[in-house]
Amino acid sequence: MPLPTSPVIRRARLGAELRQLRRREGLTLEQVCDRLGWASTSKLSRIELGQSRPDLADVLDLLDVYEVPPPQREALIVIARDAATSRGWWKALGEMGERQRTYAELEAGAATIVDWQPAVVPGLLQTPAYARLRIAAGRLLDPTVDVEADVRARAMRHEVLRRTDPPRYTAVIAEAACEADDIPPQVRQEQLRFLVDLAGLPHVTIRLLPRGVAARGGAQPLTPYSCYSFPDPADPRTVMLEALTTDVRLATTADVDRYDQLTGWLLDAALSPEETSAALSRRAAG
Repeated sequence: MPLPTSPVIRRARLGAELRQLRRREGLTLEQVCDRLGWASTSKLSRIELGQSRPDLADVLDLLDVYEVPPPQREALIVIARDAATSRGWWKALGEMGERQRTYAELEAGAATIVDWQPAVVPGLLQTPAYARLRIAAGRLLDPTVDVEADVRARAMRHEVLRRTDPPRYTAVIAEAACEADDIPPQVRQEQLRFLVDLAGLPHVTIRLLPRGVAARGGAQPLTPYSCYSFPDPADPRTVMLEALTTDVRLATTADVDRYDQLTGWLLDAALSPEETSAALSRRAAG
């Protein structure tokens, strides 16, 4: 069975490989585009930066220019097909917002996912009612948000945790996120029961960070983040930082290693999975 892949990560890897090949040949963006008859360098630049879905014919032309030998050529064609593909449930949900689509593509091919959330329940763990309230609040800042479309998309994203080959998922959630006063009691209790149910899955780990408890040395991140690793070790591990209007993707080894270390400190300070389930069950009981 082929390994699941994440299109956004395969685009990033393909771009890095093509950029390395171009530099190995000592060619500039302008020289390559002149040879291929491309009108400007922006097309090649976007491919190398992983910012667009590559056309396979364009990739084949680039491999010809760089005179890539058969074994490497075949491997890059596989990566290019993964990078260009639109298969998967997110294609059918064309109404999904671009930010949520990025997370969906990362989750689709991930082997492991780690979430840190200091204020709200992570998106992968939200019930429809809870998600609707959170998305509607965001619409106050961005009137273009389609609340119901994003709620449906978020519900579909949950399926990654129910599939036959799910990623190993870990969430560290600040206790305050489970006590939000702006959430109606019935919605909050339903959400808490949902967390308890998910925590019973063998590949899901949920840990609460109690109030007043900080990670080592007080190094407690105020910004939510998600960390992803992938079945193919050559695909770059990735961290997504969630900001107000956009998200930041980090993929250098130094950046990802720092977040791995920070996650370890959060896990050291958090309640155990058993203590977390007990605490969530008590809250869900009212």
